Amino acid sequence: MKNILDAPFIRQMCATTGNMYRLGWDERNGGNISLLLDECEVSPYLDIRHILRTIPLGFDASGLAGKFFLVTGTGKYFKNVEHDPANNLGLLRISNDGKKAELLWGYSDGGKFTSEFPAHLMSHRARLAVDPQNRVIMHTHPTYTLAMNYVHPLEERSFTHTLWQMCTECIVVFPDGVGVLPWMLCGTTSIGEATAKKMAEFRLVIWGMHGIYGAGRTLDEAFGLIETVEKAAQVYMLTAHLPRINTIRDEELIALAEHFGVTCRRDFLGSPEQD
Repeated sequence: MKNILDAPFIRQMCATTGNMYRLGWDERNGGNISLLLDECEVSPYLDIRHILRTIPLGFDASGLAGKFFLVTGTGKYFKNVEHDPANNLGLLRISNDGKKAELLWGYSDGGKFTSEFPAHLMSHRARLAVDPQNRVIMHTHPTYTLAMNYVHPLEERSFTHTLWQMCTECIVVFPDGVGVLPWMLCGTTSIGEATAKKMAEFRLVIWGMHGIYGAGRTLDEAFGLIETVEKAAQVYMLTAHLPRINTIRDEELIALAEHFGVTCRRDFLGSPEQD
């Protein structure tokens, strides 16, 4: 067997969590990531028949039975992942009955997956139904995105439109827009179901006054989506109190989408007051 610490998925997860911590998105033990892996990626590094222990999921994930996931641990600090991945990460397989996670590696101190893992699994199911190549669900607390929640209407159309106007690249990077949920109690089935419902339509979902969920085919893609939203939110927060002399007009947003060959949410263009 190869050394799992040399596996590309471990190295990429360590790099991503480290970047997110250094950007200030994941204070203390805030934030969580799950990465869906194929058996062929895992088997060179682990005997997949050897189960260290099983951990109850607390809900039915039978639609993902047999799937492998690399998941950040509950109570773990992102700043520590790259220095001690075996303690802060776990590689799991969903049991055949969908009720348990079979731990194959990691959580060496006896820990378990993030409390948001059931919500992740619900979102994985939703995204895979839309895009079979989706592999990542990422939750984080980017500073300016969170600040924007307090001063901007938490409504999908206006929130998306404002973000699109902040940076030229935004409508190209997330032409499908941003879903928005009101404040909800985290770590519950309810917020997981609500997020998954939004994930059927959006790759990005704001958790009101809490953070953001992002989905992607790779860690880089999910990270890049959130990174772009955060830059736009930063520009907004730096300028919201000032008179706006210039802006990116709707016809220019449409031109951008057409030039880069992406299909944007036309119903998110224009201000609601114009309807």
